[in-house]
Amino acid sequence: MNRPALHVAAKGRGAHRSIADAVRAATPGDTILVDPGTYRESVRLDHPLTLCAAAGPGTVELRPAPGAPALTVGAAHCEVRDLLVYGGDDSTPTVEILARGGLVLRDTVIRGGRIEARGGPAESTTADPELGEQSSTTALVLNDCRIEGAGQVGLHLSGRVRAELTDVRITAVDGTGVLLSGAVELAARRLWVHGTSGSGLRAWGSARAVLADCRIEATGRSGLLLEDSAELAATDTLLALAGAAGVQAIGGTRVRLTDCRIEGPAASGLVVRDDAALVADGCLIRGAGANLLLAGGDSSVELTDCRLVTARFSAVHAAGGARVLLERCQLRDSAEHGVHAVGDAMVRLVGCDLLDVAMSGVHAAEQAGVEVHDCRITSADTGIRAGSTAATDVAGCVVDRPARVGVDVTTGGGLTMADTRIVAAGAAGIVVDTAEEVRITGGAIQGSGGSGLVAWTGSRPQVSDLTIADTTKNGVFVAEGASGLFTRCEVRAAGYPALHVGRGADPVFDGCRVLDSPQELSTDDGAKPTFLDAGTPAPAPLALTSAPSGTPAPAVPDIHPEPDESLDDLLGELAGLVGLDRVKHDVGALVKLMQTVRRREEAGLPAPPLSRHLVFAGNPGTGKTTVARLYGRLLRALGLLRRGHLVEVDRSALVGEYVGHTGPKTTAAVTSALGGVLFIDEAYSLVPHGGGNDFGQEAIATLVKLMEDHRDDVVVIAAGYPDEMGRFVAANPGLASRFSRTLHFVDYDSEELLSIVEHQADSHRYELTAAARSGLGAYFDTLPRAEGFGNGRLARQVFQEMTERQAQRVAEMAEASPAELVLLEAGDLPPSAAPVPSRVE
Repeated sequence: MNRPALHVAAKGRGAHRSIADAVRAATPGDTILVDPGTYRESVRLDHPLTLCAAAGPGTVELRPAPGAPALTVGAAHCEVRDLLVYGGDDSTPTVEILARGGLVLRDTVIRGGRIEARGGPAESTTADPELGEQSSTTALVLNDCRIEGAGQVGLHLSGRVRAELTDVRITAVDGTGVLLSGAVELAARRLWVHGTSGSGLRAWGSARAVLADCRIEATGRSGLLLEDSAELAATDTLLALAGAAGVQAIGGTRVRLTDCRIEGPAASGLVVRDDAALVADGCLIRGAGANLLLAGGDSSVELTDCRLVTARFSAVHAAGGARVLLERCQLRDSAEHGVHAVGDAMVRLVGCDLLDVAMSGVHAAEQAGVEVHDCRITSADTGIRAGSTAATDVAGCVVDRPARVGVDVTTGGGLTMADTRIVAAGAAGIVVDTAEEVRITGGAIQGSGGSGLVAWTGSRPQVSDLTIADTTKNGVFVAEGASGLFTRCEVRAAGYPALHVGRGADPVFDGCRVLDSPQELSTDDGAKPTFLDAGTPAPAPLALTSAPSGTPAPAVPDIHPEPDESLDDLLGELAGLVGLDRVKHDVGALVKLMQTVRRREEAGLPAPPLSRHLVFAGNPGTGKTTVARLYGRLLRALGLLRRGHLVEVDRSALVGEYVGHTGPKTTAAVTSALGGVLFIDEAYSLVPHGGGNDFGQEAIATLVKLMEDHRDDVVVIAAGYPDEMGRFVAANPGLASRFSRTLHFVDYDSEELLSIVEHQADSHRYELTAAARSGLGAYFDTLPRAEGFGNGRLARQVFQEMTERQAQRVAEMAEASPAELVLLEAGDLPPSAAPVPSRVE
């Protein structure tokens, strides 16, 4: 027989005046209904009870005295619903579940405090044979709850605790969002942790966590931090804007990520150290402030079908004794190497794509072992650099359009390569500059801007069944003092003599053919080449075989150029940008000037002096990058640039950390921009205040030289605050002569900022009410236009915050109509911009 619920109210016959009184009067299994109001007390549940707000969520406030928990649970099978619970101070948990206690918390808000659950130690045993292990286990279930504004930690679980979280939000924590220690077992679905000063979730000891469809955003430190022997599995989870690493696994931890996204960490996306192991499948790691994956110690990492996009350092860095497997992954847009392996690391790439890499697609150094099988490397400075004493193993790969060298075997390195194609290298297809063993079997080198294969002094490669076609210089260049064995190789359509042998070099060519080349062989004095007919034991000095000129050349893969764009369309796109009237006029005038220059050149007239390099002076968010990207496309449409693409860099991409590092970094940045535009953001940071000397000056000197060396193939735009850019241009006489034109980007006025928000809304299928427009305009009017004013970036942030606030508002509706889903109202404005409602008399 069900007993009637106990009642708590400020007045009324039969009602208890406090929650604690009702708890004392209750028997196990009772329900306590609490009338609306504020209850300044601490409540302790020592037997199974249900406690809920009689009038629904948010109508009952529980406020404890400072230094005391608001709610303490010492019994199993307790349930609390619909309360608003306030914390006393950071020294005491707001909700405390003691060992062997059990709590189900639903539709409850914890404000200014934390939830803490403590279980028995992992090794504890029970004297109760009927309860078994459960007697030392604390149980916690959170459904549709919020923890806001906690200090130190939002949710702390320690010891033997089993917890289930569903639709829980933990926000604005001055510390760690979720802390797991000991033998905790956590299962969380749709957990949202946002705005912590520490890590989003930290697990150590033997804790185990399973996350599904969760979001951990804007953390001061790592999104996920795993230590000791903790284990974590996450599916469909977003880790965004971490203040340190997106995921950090150290000690002996185990991590498995499936279909997760790691976006915009300030440091590396994934950090795996010590004996930790991480497995990721179908994940996206993007926009890292350092590496996308950093593996060290004796760690183990396996990534399958993952995308690693945009790193300020190397996309993947493996050091120590780390073991890394990348299978069917895409690595794109790395400011340094695609994969950098050093120490005793072992890295294996299978079926991967590496694109738009500023330095080497794959760089093996020191004693690292690297295997690259069935991969494609596109638009790197160097496709593969083999410099490790453990021979790099390459098979079945394509290296497409490296800016300099397709495969570079450096001093001390070794290489085994089979069935690999190198297409359209800017310089040489393969360079061998090592006395160590190099074996190349099968494959092709096609369309190199220099020689096909270069065997440098002291090298002795063994090359067989390699086809070299359409090289600008020699097919095979054997330098002074080099050697090597070339078996059944074929050179087609070389621009220089197909084979060149330097002084004192003694290579052997066995059964090789030369086709459609102006000359078969050139030699320096003292060269000693030997020619054999495939397999014959006796030397045959002129046994090179020439094939008929009609013999078909090897197929060259289709390399897609940048799409053609209409000049009128691009100018229309420029005109459609919000504001920037003066900039639009200046760019339009430059376009007309360059059109005239082209016409004079086509008419055989000398061209007037013209510098295409520009200074963009303006505060952040004024459209400098957008206009720079358009400028490159305009120059391509005018036929003044080959590609017109934009490469954006800052000081960290140009300046090294030690002597000898800056020159190569600056060179790599310029090389990646050849045919397009190099955009240097905050360029004045290369020049220290007070005229001191640091590596920034070396970067400027290197930049000036490269601008001259490639004056017809690259445009440089230096951008930054107006007051600072003069210092940059004056830092080197070469800069002043090359940056003779400055475009000024003025701050947006309120009407233009409103237009940007409206454009964002239209692009994402939202609509602003008239009141929202009015409130936005008034808000933008109040903002001071000081240095660092956010401009368009601020407008986009305001739009994003409005959509987040609208999403929260709509989520609380029982049933939202399609019109309500797209409408942004005045109440969705940021708190500082929201209008104050007028009083109605």
